[in-house]
Amino acid sequence: MKTAIVLFNLGGPDSPEAVRPFLTNLFSDPAIIGLPGPLRWAVARLIAGRRVPLAREIYAKIGGASPIVPETEAQAAALDAALAGRGLEAKSFLAMRYWTPFSDQTAAEIRAWGAQRVVLLPLYPQFSTTTTASSLAEWRRAARAAGLALPEARICCYPWQPGFIAAEARLVREALAKRKPGLPYRLLFSAHGLPKRVVERGDPYQWQVERTAAAIVEALGISGLDWGICYQSRVGPMEWIGPATDAEIRRAGAEGRSLIVVPIAFVSEHSETLVELDIEYSRLAQQSGVPDYLRVPTAGTAPEFIAGLADLVMAALGGNKTVTCGNGRICPAAQGRCGYEGA
Repeated sequence: MKTAIVLFNLGGPDSPEAVRPFLTNLFSDPAIIGLPGPLRWAVARLIAGRRVPLAREIYAKIGGASPIVPETEAQAAALDAALAGRGLEAKSFLAMRYWTPFSDQTAAEIRAWGAQRVVLLPLYPQFSTTTTASSLAEWRRAARAAGLALPEARICCYPWQPGFIAAEARLVREALAKRKPGLPYRLLFSAHGLPKRVVERGDPYQWQVERTAAAIVEALGISGLDWGICYQSRVGPMEWIGPATDAEIRRAGAEGRSLIVVPIAFVSEHSETLVELDIEYSRLAQQSGVPDYLRVPTAGTAPEFIAGLADLVMAALGGNKTVTCGNGRICPAAQGRCGYEGA
């Protein structure tokens, strides 16, 4: 049976000219700015216009475009090979949320390929209403518009999926092997931030990020490991969840601690890893007196991670319409916007 795998991610501009429409699409998303349609679109255009010069400067530092599509294409090829090795006729398709390829194009390609069933696989290990739920809502709209009515299963989240955790732990160990003798190090898990009000409404993202970090630390098995969690990429004047990554870098400098920074909510390299972590925060660490600053790569096409994704796909094809890294819903009752029941 021909199985289409839809890989969801945020996407990124593929040229300097794409920066403005990418930002406009981002801030037009009701999951990002919860205003009525016409007002939200006006606000989105205003915010995007103001951020275009800075965003273009950011992307100029990595060649003028985001690498997230080629990174995801490499993950798709690796996943297809892994599934073929398990005897599955599958093909992965990309569906980016805010820039090409959009879900409309993806749905048309899946229909043309002659798929007989679909598995929806977000490349967001931790569920959030602002990422996974938004991508799924857009996919459903696009699938209806394309007349794509196929048996469908979805992966909800996988914050402690064994393959994902194994890949992260190995990459951290490789960074630990690069430590300079005699320096004290802190392992700093950095995730994309969210406005505090989103989490207070029951979004499970922060809870799941904390579970991911704890699972990696457990897998490392290092007694007395100095580690913490922080959040990057704040936008606007509202209060965001914390502590902030830049504040934690300054604190490490004041304490004379070296840093190993681990991006745990991103599974592919893009501007927030290649520019924010590698350039801006590396410079901040130097200015703050951090003796040594190392950054762990994202999971990318790490064999353990790809095998973990293949495990999730196989579980989704085993009769469960919604799959997590646990037995059904993994979020506690307090996380009222858990995506398991119907995101």
